[in-house]
Amino acid sequence: MVHAAVPKLTAKGRATRQRIVCAASALMLERGVARTTIEDIQEAAGVSTSQMYHYFADKGDLVAAVIDLQSDEVLGAQQVELEQADTIEALYRWRDVMVEVMRSAGCVGGCPIGSLASELSDADPLARARLARAFAQWEALIREGLAAVAARGELPPGLDVDRTALAMLAGVQGGLLLSQVRRDTSALEAAVDTIIEHLRRALST
Repeated sequence: MVHAAVPKLTAKGRATRQRIVCAASALMLERGVARTTIEDIQEAAGVSTSQMYHYFADKGDLVAAVIDLQSDEVLGAQQVELEQADTIEALYRWRDVMVEVMRSAGCVGGCPIGSLASELSDADPLARARLARAFAQWEALIREGLAAVAARGELPPGLDVDRTALAMLAGVQGGLLLSQVRRDTSALEAAVDTIIEHLRRALST
């Protein structure tokens, strides 16, 4: 993930900055970016106005840091699973992990970067570009996993891996959103299972 430039900080300064970003992230995902004020974040993080503006030039600067934090967390978890996804069965295990994460959260919250994208993409071009990079990285992780599966001969010859990776990411995002709305994981399961089953059946025909 390409992060915003951060001034060189002491260990204490880095800890304070991280506390602010974590507090902002929690509030923005709960309330939305627009309804979260700088004052709300100061109170949650336990910092003064001068401290806040020492680390962040404005709210947009802080939003960028929140996007980076959530992107790192989401993509880090995806990378752990997708780096091991070199078989069809491993793709199912990746699916199972995502489903279990949603279930353990009671299907509340959905995808953090998806939620940020929904709110910010039309209103904040800089945030949209940052989020687009995060989704591109996620798509690349899926593509690399599919390429590894294809290299083992478990995907149909001539499969358009790029297009399939994009379709799978779209399915994951739609499934996460519907799971959030419905408060059950059936939509996420259906979206990912259908794509994987299509790939399995296409190989056998």
